Amino acid sequence: MKPLELEVFICRSDNFGVLVHDPESGYTASIDAPEAEPILAAAKRRGWTITHILTTHHHTDHVEGNLALKEQFGCEIIGPINEAVAIPGLDRAVSDGDTFEFGDHTVNVIETPGHTAGHICYHFEDDKLLFAADTLFALGCGRLFERPAADMWASLQKLAVLPDETAIYFGHEYTLSNARFAVTIDPDNERLKARAADIEALRAEGKFTIPTTLALEKETNPFLRAADPSIRRNLLMESRSNEEVFAEIRKRKDNF
Repeated sequence: MKPLELEVFICRSDNFGVLVHDPESGYTASIDAPEAEPILAAAKRRGWTITHILTTHHHTDHVEGNLALKEQFGCEIIGPINEAVAIPGLDRAVSDGDTFEFGDHTVNVIETPGHTAGHICYHFEDDKLLFAADTLFALGCGRLFERPAADMWASLQKLAVLPDETAIYFGHEYTLSNARFAVTIDPDNERLKARAADIEALRAEGKFTIPTTLALEKETNPFLRAADPSIRRNLLMESRSNEEVFAEIRKRKDNF
């Protein structure tokens, strides 16, 4: 089985566009469709025909290009069953635990409510790829628009048990802001401080911070580290639950 090929680019102001191409079947999936034109340009640049759109959630900046791409390519749009009525052009609704084939590559659906009520992530298990959209960012997580903090914490725990080497592709280039915030929560984490400096340099050169890995996030992302004693001491929340510590971190990021 040949490895998947990926093309990463910017849509809108800070959304990541990602095309996933299987050279054996010829299938090409757009992970969400934030904006049609950059996606069409990327497909043309690579000589790929878009056969699928893998929608993670209903927000406009993730589905705006659905209908234009479907009109151009006749692609199949797959998306979360719990947001089916809000996904333009949806052909197939999927839910937690569902699997489907993308050529010879198996895709697992992981439901991760928090940012929205029905948000899902796509896990290409054999390829060690996770498309996490607005659930898990590099050094961050999505804002809680439709579900409480406890639900998002539970969703993040579902992702945290994936293999450490999993490469994570996320929905937005928020990493610089996330890094500056993270060091206020976890100031004694030397690995985090070194990573934050690397991110400052990358962004100064106009380079992307995608992908990350689950291992790196577990070491440095405060939203995955609510159980860490150092963070708890820094927040004066040593006796509080993980969900409460996570909620406090998310609240502070909202006001950062």
